[in-house]
Amino acid sequence: MRRPNDWLPDVRDGLNRVQRIVLHELYRAQRELGREYVPTVMLYGRVVELVDLGEDEFQAVLRSLGVTGEAAGVRPPPTR
Repeated sequence: MRRPNDWLPDVRDGLNRVQRIVLHELYRAQRELGREYVPTVMLYGRVVELVDLGEDEFQAVLRSLGVTGEAAGVRPPPTR
């Protein structure tokens, strides 16, 4: 369920609720897997359990956080 304040930035650090959820779930997945890299699909699955978010919106949130593939701890899906 989408809430009106999901996209409003917090005055403390400028992150909105959705960005904060993505970062928190990334951290949790890294700890559970015991490695730095987390598959994007796994992270997306964790995030959509908490917030109504489409794939395009999810990718936009990752870009807004500066996530650029493996350098940021999220491995992009393989290309065929």
